[in-house]
Amino acid sequence: MGNLHFIRFPTQDLTTFLKMTRDKQFSGLHTTLCATGGGAHKFEADFRTIAGLQLVQLDELDCVIRGVLFMSSSGPSECFYLENPKHSEQCFLKPFQLENPFPFLLVNIGSGVSILAVHGRDNFRRVTGTSLGGGTFHGLCCLLTGCSTFEEALEMASHGDSTRVDKLVKDIYGGDYDRFGLPGWTVASSFGNMISKEQRDSVSKEDLARAALVAVTNNIGSITRMCARNENIERVVFVGNFLRGNMLSMKLLAYSMEYWSAGQMKALFLQHEGYFGAVGSLLELLKSS
Repeated sequence: MGNLHFIRFPTQDLTTFLKMTRDKQFSGLHTTLCATGGGAHKFEADFRTIAGLQLVQLDELDCVIRGVLFMSSSGPSECFYLENPKHSEQCFLKPFQLENPFPFLLVNIGSGVSILAVHGRDNFRRVTGTSLGGGTFHGLCCLLTGCSTFEEALEMASHGDSTRVDKLVKDIYGGDYDRFGLPGWTVASSFGNMISKEQRDSVSKEDLARAALVAVTNNIGSITRMCARNENIERVVFVGNFLRGNMLSMKLLAYSMEYWSAGQMKALFLQHEGYFGAVGSLLELLKSS
């Protein structure tokens, strides 16, 4: 038995990390590292020349799925869903035992988004994806608010009101659009109110950050619902670094999945959001050794 320790740092700090591993003579302990994701290819030469480490490159989505299946089977505390996501005071995390998970839709939200239909441990395919992901939210917030870090953008969003920025169904119809079952609070046009100079002058940076978060999250939720319907899959699991510390998006995803499926579908989340590729890489290393 042992412990897994998860650490993270921004990609722009990779050179500093590699110099630290060189100075600490990490290559004297391990000369080979398993790595996944785009960085395993992009920074392979840097690992070799700066730190004296050889990378074993593994497929990102293979590793994510292996990591998800391993961690979700390790105990009842890994997987959960949100009960009463619409009501902040009554919302709470409820454990979910992910037994016999297949088939399920895996939505991996990083800088962009990949959506996978998983029918077995080695039977999955990428259904689709979208370029509008966590990188989109972070980039928009940097442009609109002057923030620099993802955590700072999330903090600003937590204090904003997106309805001051977005045009809602009720702003167009004066209420609900009953014919198609669209409640008045549904976003009809993200950032739609910003056409008006008067309204542009009245919003805060926090409002803009919240609207960016809502726009990106709603887009992910809409695409996920369509994929689930097309694939005839009712179980949806959301993972990825975008969700770390991001209860706002988790609540939005949970509520939209439940509402638009008439209660038939719940959004499932995992405690270790963005580390499953690392876990899958470790499993491959153990298997090969």
